[in-house]
Amino acid sequence: MASGKLKPGWTSVAFGEMATCVNDRIDNPADAGVDRYVGLEHLDSDSLVIRRWAPPTAVTATKLRFRKGDIIFGRRRVYQRKLAVADFDGICSAHALVLRVKSGVVLPEFLPFFMQSDLFMERAKAISVGSLSPTINWRTLSSEGFALPPLDEQRRMSNLLVRIEATSRALNDARAALAKLRKSTLVHSFGQLLADRALPRVPLGQVGDVLLGRQRAPQHEDGPSMRRYLRAANVFDGYIDTADVKSMNFSPDEYRRYRLRDGDILLNEGNSSREVVGRSAIFRREMPDACFQNTLLRFRPGPEVLSLYAHQYFRYCVYTGTFAAIAKQTSIAHLGAQGLSNLLIPLPDKNRQLELSGCLSMIDSAVPVTADRERRLRILKVRISVPFAAKPQAGPTGEVDDTPTFA
Repeated sequence: MASGKLKPGWTSVAFGEMATCVNDRIDNPADAGVDRYVGLEHLDSDSLVIRRWAPPTAVTATKLRFRKGDIIFGRRRVYQRKLAVADFDGICSAHALVLRVKSGVVLPEFLPFFMQSDLFMERAKAISVGSLSPTINWRTLSSEGFALPPLDEQRRMSNLLVRIEATSRALNDARAALAKLRKSTLVHSFGQLLADRALPRVPLGQVGDVLLGRQRAPQHEDGPSMRRYLRAANVFDGYIDTADVKSMNFSPDEYRRYRLRDGDILLNEGNSSREVVGRSAIFRREMPDACFQNTLLRFRPGPEVLSLYAHQYFRYCVYTGTFAAIAKQTSIAHLGAQGLSNLLIPLPDKNRQLELSGCLSMIDSAVPVTADRERRLRILKVRISVPFAAKPQAGPTGEVDDTPTFA
């Protein structure tokens, strides 16, 4: 911490004066008398909420006990920014610090937000030791000094940040609920269609064109026949990411054959994960002109089937493991053009296809809205925490004052 004159009301405090490191070691996790074990893998970056855990019987090595209200801070690989406030009793990884707030200089509700700030995280990274798995030593951290605002200012900041955190948590829960609703609606709706014996089920290859992407290896070179192409890394569940699109040579015939059109559906041809095989998205005309590589399959719907309907059916096949079941197994699972062509699809009339697709699209459209609101909240949270991210600057007298200020 740079030396300098503190602003009125601010104090320079060693971290060890803000919190106590609780070192309640549990050698036999199964006998800890708690129901939940929290590893670093259960903590989400930049989230104070613990959403996942495992039973204590799932681990055997020595762990640390924590109590409701304690802060669990991932001291290993601190750049992952894993920090949470426990709302239950449990045990956690020994690669974490269990911190309990001391009264007097810092408010219990303020400290977790302060620890999330860039200033604290950058300092924690700087004092970590080790190259492969840099780790913080408590003794070193406890002696680090930080400038803190007075308690009333901490309270004002905390009130805002607590509301932001609660709203962010509600939006995250809403997004998770939407994902569950989409999946349950897909499974229920297509389950009913497949159970309807009066409804025709036809091979996909009879109602559209299935094609595997260009087989030859990419040749990254300049020339008039260079074309953009999409690969599996560009296709996600329901959307295409065109931020990183490669280029390679396509002959005129290849370009005509592999050029994508509005309404084409791209599917992941193979992957080691059953949740990725068959993952699909629709190519739209507003996207940059592109072809596609052999890590993808293209389905071009004929007049009897709507793109949105076919895409939602492909999602159903991913969620229910249908694609994984028909994929050929090598080192990874491959769906293959023939496997996709032989897949039976229930074929109601277009009005019914449109009705089902429209219902599912309404659910899909709500997901980016909640995600955008979460993003805006993160920006607001950063703005409130900006005082703790500012670098020390020289004042009018040339003296460095590293005490943050609030707007």
